[in-house]
Amino acid sequence: MDKFDKAIVSELRLNARQSISFIAEKVSLSRSAVTERIKKLEQTGVIRGYQVLLSESQKQGVSAYFEIQHRCARCAEVIHIFTTIPEVITCQGITGDMDLLVYVHANSMQRLHEIREFIDAQADIVKIKTHVVLSEWINNQA
Repeated sequence: MDKFDKAIVSELRLNARQSISFIAEKVSLSRSAVTERIKKLEQTGVIRGYQVLLSESQKQGVSAYFEIQHRCARCAEVIHIFTTIPEVITCQGITGDMDLLVYVHANSMQRLHEIREFIDAQADIVKIKTHVVLSEWINNQA
């Protein structure tokens, strides 16, 4: 990606619905050049798609972060637990007292509780701490 591609992607991240004309003006290229560059970025997989991100209050179900502490030598040894749970969105290794941060979106509080109980019952899990998401103020992830 050259500086123009980076500028186009930056503009699309700000607002993927803005017009090609507006983007072209912002990045100092012609409309046709911007159109071709976007098309190429999509075809090569740099741009994988466009999506609508709802605020937490508009979503169905409930989301939570689980802080997980385990007794294994490496986090990779317990990841299999989380790959079996379809509601797990992300699982990240973190620093500090806890080892993993797991983000889950379940269709109900009951299902969230079941997931938590399942994780807590695993022999290698030492501690689980739950943080239910009430509101989402900023989400710059696409």
